Amino acid sequence: MAGNILQVREQIYSDESINKIEIHPHLPYANSSFKSNDEIRIPIQHQDIYTYPSNSTLYIEGEATALNTQFINNGFSFLFDEIRYEIGGVEIDRVKNVGITSTIKGYLSYSDCDIKMLTNAGWVVKAGSLLSLKEDSGKFYFNACIPLKSLLGFVEDYNKIILNVKKELILIRSRTDLNAVLGKATTGADKTTVEPTVDINIKKIQWRVPYVFPSDEEKLSLLKVIEKNRSIYINFRAWELFEYPLLPKSTRNTWNVKTTTQLEKPRYVILCFQTGRLNNIKKTMSEFDMCDVTNVKLYLNSECYPYDDMNLDPSKDQLAIIYEMYSKFQESYYFKKGEPLFSYADFIKFSPLIVIDCTRQNESIKSGPVDIRLEFESKKEIPDKTTAYC
Repeated sequence: MAGNILQVREQIYSDESINKIEIHPHLPYANSSFKSNDEIRIPIQHQDIYTYPSNSTLYIEGEATALNTQFINNGFSFLFDEIRYEIGGVEIDRVKNVGITSTIKGYLSYSDCDIKMLTNAGWVVKAGSLLSLKEDSGKFYFNACIPLKSLLGFVEDYNKIILNVKKELILIRSRTDLNAVLGKATTGADKTTVEPTVDINIKKIQWRVPYVFPSDEEKLSLLKVIEKNRSIYINFRAWELFEYPLLPKSTRNTWNVKTTTQLEKPRYVILCFQTGRLNNIKKTMSEFDMCDVTNVKLYLNSECYPYDDMNLDPSKDQLAIIYEMYSKFQESYYFKKGEPLFSYADFIKFSPLIVIDCTRQNESIKSGPVDIRLEFESKKEIPDKTTAYC
């Protein structure tokens, strides 16, 4: 510090490598419709531009006919079953069950400050602060700007421009919109029960992508890379969701998740449960249940994580170990000081995620295929209509 204050001849440096950045909206093909199960393709055909997908957003706009209903936290993501990103006709990244995957990842990754910025994307975490629909003439209107990095691992991790190649974003509309909202029955004036209803109609979808215009010097350097046909390495961490639709009623369960290659072996495994929430408008899909789980073990071939038993006891509120694992995720994944989104009480109440860090692996699982298996125990039998997500 003492030496720095003496550098009176130090010159000012100004980064002028980029002339300007423009946000360009891209629309789906003209014949696209946004009904249930429809495939929505948004292309970028121009190959002589430099795009910056890491800072792109997905804009959606629509109307709903609803009764006693509100969007849940991250509800706009539940309007889509799948999202894919292609470069030059080759699939680079894919996320299935977009709502569940992005919600789990968001609960692990975001802080209070991030949530304030993501209110525009439908993130309202506080209980009872669901996103209300704005009514006009019997219709309810909504719009949202969702950062693409909150939906795809490629876009979050690869913080570079994409050079001179066709890009395409593919979305699959969800089979039902019941999972995007939460409603409650009310009693009418004649004492009859009025059930909640919703009918969501998306009117517009845009992929808003930054175009980067580099300075002449930088453009020349980039053209040399293209002319020499040099390989450009795209490194990123993908998010892959697996679902066990109906767990058997047992206190001990084994789940053979998948067999994978070395390239796709897991670095983190997150396990969570939901009971009676799927396609149920009266329960929110953006919250999870503990299901009286007392212990979880992850096996990569014969290697076991964590080393010791968790010895959880939900009835006695002895769940400090899983909160400790949750709170350390940001430090391990992003190499920064952790700022967990949830306090201990809110974590147990709304999103008891079991986070297993398996980034450190021994030689026995560094060659050949990797079998991923989960074993978990519960104090009581797993309730009916319980789904497990990994």
